[in-house]
Parts: sequence; C-alpha cells; structure tokens
Amino acid sequence: MSDTERQREAVVQALENVTARLEEEKTHLTELDSAIGDADHGTNMTRGFSGANEKVKDMDEAEPAELVKTIGVTLVSEVGGASGPLYGGSIMSASQEFADEGITAETSVAFAEAYLEKVQDRGGAEVGAKTMVDALTPAVHTYKKSIETDDLAPLEALAKAVDAAERGVEFTTPIRAKKGRASYLGWRSVGHQDPGATSTLFIVEELLATAQTYLNGEVEATAEAEEAPEEMPDEVSEGEGE
Repeated sequence: MSDTERQREAVVQALENVTARLEEEKTHLTELDSAIGDADHGTNMTRGFSGANEKVKDMDEAEPAELVKTIGVTLVSEVGGASGPLYGGSIMSASQEFADEGITAETSVAFAEAYLEKVQDRGGAEVGAKTMVDALTPAVHTYKKSIETDDLAPLEALAKAVDAAERGVEFTTPIRAKKGRASYLGWRSVGHQDPGATSTLFIVEELLATAQTYLNGEVEATAEAEEAPEEMPDEVSEGEGE
C-alpha cells in the first residue's frame, strides 16, 4: 500500500471513528447544550459528520487533501447555522496544508494551526470565552510544541494534545460565557461545561485512536500537557456575580 493510499484510508477511518463517537455522545452533548444553548449541538454535529462520512466513503482515488476538504464542505451544508461555516469552513481552508506533501508530522501541525486560526477568525472567540476554542487552543499549542520543540513522535504529541484538550474542557465549567448564545445567560452560564469544547475533545480523542492504528502503537493520553488554557479571568476567580 502506498503512502497516499494509507493516508486516504486513515482519513476515512478517522471520520468513521469521529462519527460513531459523536453519535454515541449525542444525548450527552444535547444535555450540555440545553443548559446554555439551543439544545441542538449533539444533533447538528452527528448530522454533519454522518453526512461527511457518506460523502467520502466512495472517494477511492481522492488525495488526502481532497478528502479533508470534502469533509469541510459537507459540514458547511449539513450542520447549518453558525456552526456549519465555523467547523466546515475552517476545515476547508486548513485542508490546503495537505495539498503538496500529504499528511506528515509537519503538515499536520500546519493544518492544526490553520484550523485554529480560522475558527478564531470566524467565531471571534479567544481562550476564556467558554467556547470550543478553550479546548482547541491548548490542544493545538501542545501538539505543535511536542512536534517542533520536544521532537516527539506524532502519536505521543497527539496524546499530549488530548490531555490538553481535556484540561481545556474542565476550564470551561467555572467561567462565564462571552460568546454565542450562552453569553446571553451572563453569570448563569457559570457551572456548565461548554458543549463545543466537549465535542472538540471527543474529536481529538478519536484522532488519537485512529493514529494508534495507523502509526502502529499505543500510548496513554495522560501525559502532562505543556500548554494549558490561560489563567482564569479575574471576574471568575474573585467570585463576583450578577
């Protein structure tokens, strides 16, 4: 099997794994979203990734970049609302990082950085706003540092990224939402875990599970994260309320 064929197979398998995980967690994500949002995050994510899964299934000759772009295009059309362009449009744009060399340690870092940048550009959220960015930012920064500075293998780097994303999800619970529908609740959003950050963690966990198969190894996702979310905003740490 050529490198391109193996990469193509890995992308398809990763998408299948993510789709199955989101389906499994749909009720949980919906419950989280019902507390601070529209109660549709689980349904929307499952519909979008299921649609993408069907689209790429028969793309036997596609390059990895084309597969990833197709996933993004499908998410834009299937997820709907603001989330479609946020998730799908960002994936579409970042897929260009795989165009020349396929999926390597270096291009995967470039993809992760480009995806984070586009998510922030489109959504306007920074760390501490109680969004998916709180999980995505530490995961991407940790993955990049692990590859480029610590010279770790991609599998180890992904394990650290999972741990960082998990810490980011935990970080969203005690802070006040500043973006999205949850921000309308003001201080009532405190004490609730962000559903977007949670689904981001699930996705990164499934990327790790896929990598363990295709990179021939297993590693515990308990490594100390090198990048954690920024310090908790003063307004929360001081315990102020409305």
